[in-house]
Amino acid sequence: MSQPRLLRAARSTSSGLPLWLLVPAAIGAVLLLLPFIALIARLDWSEMATAIVSPEAQQALGLSLLTASIATIICVVLGIPLAMLIARSSAGPAAVLRTLTTLPLVLPPLVGGIALLSLLGRNGLLGGALDVVGIRVPFTTTAVVIAQAFVALPFLVISVEGALRTIDTGHERVAASLGANRMTVFRRVTLPLAAPGILAGTVLCFARALGEFGATALFAGNSPGVTRTMPLAIYTAFNGAGVREDTAIALSLMLILVAIAVLVLMRGWRPGALR
Repeated sequence: MSQPRLLRAARSTSSGLPLWLLVPAAIGAVLLLLPFIALIARLDWSEMATAIVSPEAQQALGLSLLTASIATIICVVLGIPLAMLIARSSAGPAAVLRTLTTLPLVLPPLVGGIALLSLLGRNGLLGGALDVVGIRVPFTTTAVVIAQAFVALPFLVISVEGALRTIDTGHERVAASLGANRMTVFRRVTLPLAAPGILAGTVLCFARALGEFGATALFAGNSPGVTRTMPLAIYTAFNGAGVREDTAIALSLMLILVAIAVLVLMRGWRPGALR
């Protein structure tokens, strides 16, 4: 092989990709990056502190952090057992459970809001019975938590299931053979081995709950101090009511920073991340 061909081969294999792929890759990176650059460029930095500490922004931020935290706790309590069930089930039942679990990921969030209204609304499957005893769920802070948990739960389940499937079940069998009961095996062996996936799934779940908009807007409404979370405050601002546009841009930047923090944390928990 001639020297130019050797040089071209070295260039194409040094990164594992042919050189011609760099052009569409660069265009894709620019397509993803430019909107965020434009958002930052539009931000009035002199007004950012004022926008963030405004009562409307603080109210929306506090409500978002509170509801997202509660929703994440619910997802952890329900999601880890569900992920364990999927990971330890045979192929058929596992496929059915996995499909049902990931359904909220592929459906528009507004569909999730309609589904929740159909279940818990005044004329819903369970809402009518709840209304009789004086319990109203839609358009309350509780509805925000339920909507966030509904859309965020699949992220935790997928992460934990993946972690559980990589665990060598031999450790669990050894612990059982030494006399440990199922609860002890789960608490002392399975959970510690799956901890990186659980932590990553929890952080991702929290970030998804924090950024939930569609299902919340339809199921919980947009009431200041009750159901208006950060995404709804941003939407309200750009529709000219309640919150200034500078506040909306500042809140958008805060959500971006949260997303970046999530990605950094998840990167740090991946095996071999420091290589």
